[in-house]
Amino acid sequence: MIWRIVFLIVLGGSYGLLAAAGVFTVFVAVGLIPRFAGKTHTAKKIFLYEEMVVLGTLAGAVLTIFPEYLQIGSYVRQQLPQWVQLWDALGGGFQIIFGLFCGMFIGCLALAIAEMLDSIPIFTRRISFRYGISLVILSVAAGKLCGSFLYFWKEMHRLIQ
Repeated sequence: MIWRIVFLIVLGGSYGLLAAAGVFTVFVAVGLIPRFAGKTHTAKKIFLYEEMVVLGTLAGAVLTIFPEYLQIGSYVRQQLPQWVQLWDALGGGFQIIFGLFCGMFIGCLALAIAEMLDSIPIFTRRISFRYGISLVILSVAAGKLCGSFLYFWKEMHRLIQ
């Protein structure tokens, strides 16, 4: 019985390492981290960027694997019922800030991948599109934002179980 548990731990850890290696490979191939450092003129802190990507990936893995142990909100709601409204407001503010940063990161990653593949210049040359590419990209981002708002406003995420 113990060998089965050890085997599952080793197998799960190996799969986690493979998934993390895939994520980091995409970041390195796209050149996302050096691009952030170059655009923000903070090349001296590129190691900090790399460490934050690693820590963010690890935090995401832990939150995905152990969600029941990291539910601080339910613990605070049970222990301090008089602070529920404040806690809900703080949670909503945190979700807004977190969503903004996640959206910016995913948008930058998508644009970096598209630029790496040179798909935007090829597409614009083929359809003879000269001006307004920034408006097209902004429109796509606004459409995705509206779609996300609609998805969560209509609570479609609750229907998928």
